Amino acid sequence: MRLSQFHLHTSKETPAEAEIISHKLMLKAGMIRKLAAGLYTWSPLGLRVLRKVERAVREEMDASGAVELLMPTIQPQGLWEETGRWEKFGGQLLKIKDRKEAGYCYGPTAEEVITDFARQELSSYKQLPVNFYNIQTKFRDEIRPRFGVMRAREFLMKDAYSFHVDDESLAAEYQNMYDTYGRIFTRLGLKFRAVAADTGAIGGSASHEFQVLADSGEDAIFFSTGSDYAANVELAEAVAPGPRAAAAEALRKVDTPTQKTCEDVAALMGIDLQRTVKSVAVMGVDADGNARFVLALVRGDHVVNEIKLSKLAGLAEYRLATEAEIDAHLGSEPGFLGPVLVGGAKSATGNPKQAIGIVADRSVAAMADFVVGANEAGYHLAGVNWGRDLAEPDVVADIRNVVEGDPSPDGRGTLAIARGIEVGHVFALGRKYSEAMKLTVLDANGKAVMPAMGCYGIGVSRIVAAAIEQNFDANGIVWPEAMAPWQAVVCVINPKNDAAVTAAADALYRELNAAGVETALDDRGLRPGAMFADIELIGIPHRIVVSERGLAAGTFEYRHRRASEAENIDHAGVFARFGK
Repeated sequence: MRLSQFHLHTSKETPAEAEIISHKLMLKAGMIRKLAAGLYTWSPLGLRVLRKVERAVREEMDASGAVELLMPTIQPQGLWEETGRWEKFGGQLLKIKDRKEAGYCYGPTAEEVITDFARQELSSYKQLPVNFYNIQTKFRDEIRPRFGVMRAREFLMKDAYSFHVDDESLAAEYQNMYDTYGRIFTRLGLKFRAVAADTGAIGGSASHEFQVLADSGEDAIFFSTGSDYAANVELAEAVAPGPRAAAAEALRKVDTPTQKTCEDVAALMGIDLQRTVKSVAVMGVDADGNARFVLALVRGDHVVNEIKLSKLAGLAEYRLATEAEIDAHLGSEPGFLGPVLVGGAKSATGNPKQAIGIVADRSVAAMADFVVGANEAGYHLAGVNWGRDLAEPDVVADIRNVVEGDPSPDGRGTLAIARGIEVGHVFALGRKYSEAMKLTVLDANGKAVMPAMGCYGIGVSRIVAAAIEQNFDANGIVWPEAMAPWQAVVCVINPKNDAAVTAAADALYRELNAAGVETALDDRGLRPGAMFADIELIGIPHRIVVSERGLAAGTFEYRHRRASEAENIDHAGVFARFGK
């Protein structure tokens, strides 16, 4: 490609609206242009990179045995109602109506569509297993789209769905996709980590996220210093501590007139924050479906993990309790809540206190002589002990976020933290969608069975931004070679319009392309400073300069994008840089 015939529109200015480096550099390099909030046009330059990613994904998926199809972006309401997700999916689902007032949505994912396709196409175990994949635009109506294409409303996604007659087959394909994703991200030159993850709104029995490691990543990843254990913050397990110590202090009431946080109470009492217990009041349901008030207890230096808490019985759809509900059950105000002496007395409004449930984190259940709120404004209780001052908790579970330095759940090493950008996710869905949509096939005995399903997604457009977050310097993008718009660029410095310089540059450009090196020719006639600044900004890995001086010496000026200095090499040396 001759850049004089290509649309390349870079900018020296840093865009004011860009918050992270990938957004800034994609705008400065002219890769994307904003159309509306979360909607972007990909320029010819940006599209070249996007197609490189798409090609790698497609080729590796094909090699894995998956079969490509193409599903619509617009999906009928009826399919989503079959699975109950028309309402459950939430505000991210963009709902629309056609001229006949029929309901549709702009697809954010395609479990319903592919299951409908499968129930029309699949009838026998002989057709299974099969894995259909789709590279298609998706739309999720983000509350606050930001970070450019990293969190856009419209994005390009590869989603795949597999169907299996039994769970063993699903497990095998899950591993196949896990391995395939590793090959995709390795091929693209990315530093990444696969981590165990929660299945979330998609559902299923197992899932792993593939995270590109970057300091700017939104996700916290915990990994063992002594093994290959890794999980995101939603799933990383906080192991149970050692046995509980014996009580050594007497129960006593402490005056804490304005201290409402564990930090402030610990500071007032001159104790370690780890000796305090935080009480989080929530509303769940009991076994009969009636509303139930629950105190979730975590150590003062820990944070309740909402996902873990929601997996406990009766708390699947819990919410924080209101101040009125707290008063009705504890007779107190927020900031002074605790699990001790919660029965028998009256609330501040004179009503008898109601029974509550106690869920204690593993670390809290192992504590002795701890500090909690006294359920009385201005007071806390110290020297609290299980069994003596309050009954053992109703439930003991891992309900907190892990922290750096916690023991690894597999018993090898401790947990360290990294930041990551999720670019891929694999799920073992089980039969959630085949059951909801009544998909059946005949097994080997002629019996109708519901196939197990797997789901495997990759954010194709998000990978582009994630790669930049991992590969940049002060001058611009530093693409991994597999993602660069071109592998190399031949730059022409020819202020005297010497025909020999032009001919030499053109010849080198043609030779490199003929040798299989994807090369651009910068024949725009720019001054060297402006030309080199553009090439560094857009991140071309190899730059070869043809000039009158070099031609006279029989050399070219070569510089790799990651090198600090240029070097002069001959014709053979140029091709040696590409293994030619």
